[in-house]
Amino acid sequence: MGPTFGFARNEHLRLVSYILVATLITTCSSPPDLLERILETGELKVVTRNSPTAYMLGPDGPRGPEYDLVQAFADDLGVSLLVKPVDNVAEVVPSLIDGHTYMAAAGLSVTESRREFLNFGHPYQTVDMHLVYRLGTGKPRSLEDVVGRQIEVVADSSHVDVIESLKELYPGIEYTENADAEVADLLAKVAAGQLDLTVADSTEFNIQRHFYPDLRIALDLELDDKLAWAFPKDYGDSLLARADEFLISAERSGMLAQIQDRYYGHTEEFDYVGTRSFIRHYQSRLPRFRAWFEQAGAEWGVDWRLLAAIGYQESHWRAQAVSPTGVRGIMMLTLDTAAFLDIDDRLDPRNSIFGGAEYFARQTDRVADIVPEPDRTWMALAAYNVGFNHLKSAQQITEWQGGDPNSWIDVSESLPLLAQRKWYSRVPTGYARGWEPVLYVNNIRQYYNILKWLTDNEEVEAAEVVATN
Repeated sequence: MGPTFGFARNEHLRLVSYILVATLITTCSSPPDLLERILETGELKVVTRNSPTAYMLGPDGPRGPEYDLVQAFADDLGVSLLVKPVDNVAEVVPSLIDGHTYMAAAGLSVTESRREFLNFGHPYQTVDMHLVYRLGTGKPRSLEDVVGRQIEVVADSSHVDVIESLKELYPGIEYTENADAEVADLLAKVAAGQLDLTVADSTEFNIQRHFYPDLRIALDLELDDKLAWAFPKDYGDSLLARADEFLISAERSGMLAQIQDRYYGHTEEFDYVGTRSFIRHYQSRLPRFRAWFEQAGAEWGVDWRLLAAIGYQESHWRAQAVSPTGVRGIMMLTLDTAAFLDIDDRLDPRNSIFGGAEYFARQTDRVADIVPEPDRTWMALAAYNVGFNHLKSAQQITEWQGGDPNSWIDVSESLPLLAQRKWYSRVPTGYARGWEPVLYVNNIRQYYNILKWLTDNEEVEAAEVVATN
């Protein structure tokens, strides 16, 4: 269950003032029905958070688990989506109360304190709430061990409610609220040794720990905390009811699972040691080959960081790598693939990188255009590993089982079946170690995300240097 204690006093007073203003505005007439207004104007106005677990504006446009889901809801209504992103959770509730937006798709926990001001719809996800520390600083093994430690949490978040409830049992627990930070910022402070402890939901922690491999979970403070869309009170419940119908349908159709896999599927399995090694190799090995990855990516229309992630999965960026099965080089090309690509020397790093880029681009072209991104990329990666025809067999099995052959999450469940006689005997390609491409894709997704984070930080640091000169 969610925590039962209220917001911090300042937040409570601020929200009460918003309620009073909204009441004065609407006392003279009954507020219009939200769903009717949305259908009449053709616009669904939604507040969300700038966060990897909600909404991000990237080079290809907006994305994020909350954005994808609420965009699908707007499409279902047949209206345009207007998104108002805010930088912290404290801005979400006021945006609803003052009438600037009609609903919040911001990864909000369902808490009793928020129910005073908002209505919540059907919970679409649950998360665990972790107390996080840095390896080497002493793991708190009980709440008694937390007393005297420096704790900082996001202001006006459900994490404040939980800490407040713990203080009832352990009055010695002290904490501070940060109104200018999100969870990712506080996790970075813990990783840098600037802060002892913070609180993070499992989704946020699973993403950020790839970038900060020394972060660890000390204690689980809350399990199965419900997340839901939020709606303003006193405007009727027609929009909430329609949203609930959509979410229940999305749950049954598998859309919810696909979106969660898109953003969190690669985070479930994690190797701290492997991530530390990856970051070390990024600094020591990749510089020698980076220009070739960048050039090959530009030539074949592939993000160079994805090519580099493939190269790391294949060889850990070792030009002379040779496997027991005879594949060779940074991109581990087989003899047949090298011959097809007209490559004489597979151990030549430039040849291998450009050959791998061409081969991956060809696999992507073979995946049907109807397959949406990023599923198309994940399927192309699986084909790079296990062969395109085995991928097609897995798609056929997916269809036989009533799944979606154009969905990576469905196909990834069918690929391991290629190792079972019951299934491989029914497809023309026969047996395959089908679990391997699933692990292969998940690993590359991890490496790719870390590379994006590392290179994005490089760009920020370079911009700061230019700005100070």
